[in-house]
Amino acid sequence: MSSAPSLQRYAWLSIGAAAATIALKGLAWWLTGSVGLLSDALESFVNLAGALMALWMMWLAEKPADEAHAWGHGKAEYFSSAFEGSLILVAACGIGVSAVQRLLAPKDLESVGVGLLVSAGASLINFGTARVLLSVAQKHHSVILEADAQHLLTDVWTSVGVMVGLGLVWLSGWRWLDPVVALAVAVNIVVTGWRLMKRSADGLMDGALPAETVQKLDALLDGWRAKGLGFHALRTRQAGSRAFVTVHVLVPGHWTVQKGHDVAEQLEVELLSVLPNGHVTTHLEPLEDPASLLDEGLDRKTGGR
Repeated sequence: MSSAPSLQRYAWLSIGAAAATIALKGLAWWLTGSVGLLSDALESFVNLAGALMALWMMWLAEKPADEAHAWGHGKAEYFSSAFEGSLILVAACGIGVSAVQRLLAPKDLESVGVGLLVSAGASLINFGTARVLLSVAQKHHSVILEADAQHLLTDVWTSVGVMVGLGLVWLSGWRWLDPVVALAVAVNIVVTGWRLMKRSADGLMDGALPAETVQKLDALLDGWRAKGLGFHALRTRQAGSRAFVTVHVLVPGHWTVQKGHDVAEQLEVELLSVLPNGHVTTHLEPLEDPASLLDEGLDRKTGGR
């Protein structure tokens, strides 16, 4: 398996985007006094902390396997998404407190038009960065970049909601709309934080590959079954950007070790074509030996997500 290219430069892109949006959204809040924009700016601090954590964990995850970590360091990616998820929950609590205080003591907004323009500029930066990160994440199967991209996209829609709320306050004069929108933002990012933490827990618990991926693997094995081979104990797990698969291969008992080995090698190559940056382990067993069927209970043919 060839080593995957380093993706740390994309983490730096996310850090730069977070710093820029913090400055712009902070300016928008300072101009308007909107608690909705304040909540939006606070979430950008979460983006920055998450991006810094992502850079650190990406550096760790890209370290090669060693004697103490024979399977590599890929699971470090899940620490990043769990950390980001916990920060999101903390930010949501802060937003909720500020929104309730503003509901109890409404305040007129100022320079709303300018504030909306500044906030819109920050959202465009986030949207562009998220699209780049998502494209790279899908190409290289990076859990860290995918989580960062999804969080940024959530931030974009959060900002759109805040700006719509501000516009309605500006047009209608209903000051209570601003904190209500802020509360909606808090609920929205709680959902995002929960999803990130759940995915992190799933990865740390050796969750299976997605069902559609497992189905592709099983379809590939069906081609070999048609040639007289048997398979069971197909197990999969995801560790950051790396996918791991083990499968028991049943071949005629009269085959030589060399012939069985050649088939197993070819099978591993085909399975890796479905799993970029993957690792496949096969175990040969004779078809005719009843003992070969004792571990059929290890079969796992459905994905965990």
